Amino acid sequence: MSINRRLFVKQLAATMSAATLLPGTSFGEEWFNEAILGFPPENTPDDDFWAWMQQAYTTSPNIINLNNGGVSPQPKVVQDTFERYNRLCNEAPSYYMWRILDQGREALRADLAAFAGCGPEEISINRNTTEAMNNIIYGLNLQPGDEVVLARQDYPNVINTFRVLEKRDGIVLKWVNLELPSEDEEELANAYIREFTGKTKLVNVTHIINWIGQIIPVKKIAQAAHQRGIEVLVDGAHTFALLDFRIPDLECDYFATSLHKWMCAPFGSGLLYVNKEKIPKIWPICPDDNPLSDQIVKFERLGTRSFATEMAIGSALDFHLAIGTRRKEERLRFLKDYWTTRVKDIPGVRIHTSFKSEFACVIGLFSIEGYKPEDIDAFLFYKHKIHTTGIIWENIAGVRVTPHVYTTLRDLDKLVVAIEELALKKP
Repeated sequence: MSINRRLFVKQLAATMSAATLLPGTSFGEEWFNEAILGFPPENTPDDDFWAWMQQAYTTSPNIINLNNGGVSPQPKVVQDTFERYNRLCNEAPSYYMWRILDQGREALRADLAAFAGCGPEEISINRNTTEAMNNIIYGLNLQPGDEVVLARQDYPNVINTFRVLEKRDGIVLKWVNLELPSEDEEELANAYIREFTGKTKLVNVTHIINWIGQIIPVKKIAQAAHQRGIEVLVDGAHTFALLDFRIPDLECDYFATSLHKWMCAPFGSGLLYVNKEKIPKIWPICPDDNPLSDQIVKFERLGTRSFATEMAIGSALDFHLAIGTRRKEERLRFLKDYWTTRVKDIPGVRIHTSFKSEFACVIGLFSIEGYKPEDIDAFLFYKHKIHTTGIIWENIAGVRVTPHVYTTLRDLDKLVVAIEELALKKP
């Protein structure tokens, strides 16, 4: 099915401009696919759609940014929304922030909840995954001797918070040491389940291990945990707005994510999901006068913060819906497979991420025999201006590559050439 490129771009630009007029304005994925494109996501014409997508960003033409897993750039429409609301706030800060824009949070909350597949009474707008996770970790009534199961491959900020409770409150940390990559869902789940005992109160599961891109079977772990009366906390920093799922699909109690990653919202924006039945028991890290209330807003008492950032989340959500979650997931997995399949047979190159869709998406990790990760990372940047990140963390060593929707195949071709050049040299 063909589409006129000029008309496509004009209609899409008009849609995205309209989407930023008011906080909470939202055009759903289904509406966009039917009214604008007129065909299902998997049939998107690659040349037209992704060429436009590249132009929607303001990324540097002089650096190939393949470290989007750290933090993603915002499309121009999101930047414009942020700047517009920031200028508005500066006209009379306390008036526009507290009396005008503060009212837009409820519309935004409703839109995020609809996308997440839960009720707005279960969604809190935070600044990042770390803050959202800390609200739960510090907020639980864990007692001396209570056990928490977590993986050595979890994110350091999360691990360090649990270690504080270990030192301060005497909780017991039960460590899972994952052997990655893995294509055995049962073994991945059982690595956690084997650590469950009668004293286990919480299991912390990272949905995608950010170092290597491994997808963990959260639902299977959650079901086993709930059968034993164990609560489930999910670090979804690298799955929300990337994988096509809804939070309740995971059957977890708590879920945290950063919206400035795959949703491309402003820097310092995140989301916390708390099952509504669990809200009253969690102590917020920044409490109001009723810390054990059943209202999700108790996790948002941060004082003065960037209202422009929060309001621009709505534009990022609209932009994401215009792409479509399934289309984005398939495109990003395609980009990961594109470069990994071209380098996997180069002598000395090893890919540490699964090629199977159920175990990986966009994040890819590779190594070159004889080279340290930091040396490969430096070569890619200083010789070819390709920005990646070297990883050495708990059984994992390599260079992480994370493209995004604006990444071109030409960019990845340059990566392949650079990897081959270094691999064929003798260290």
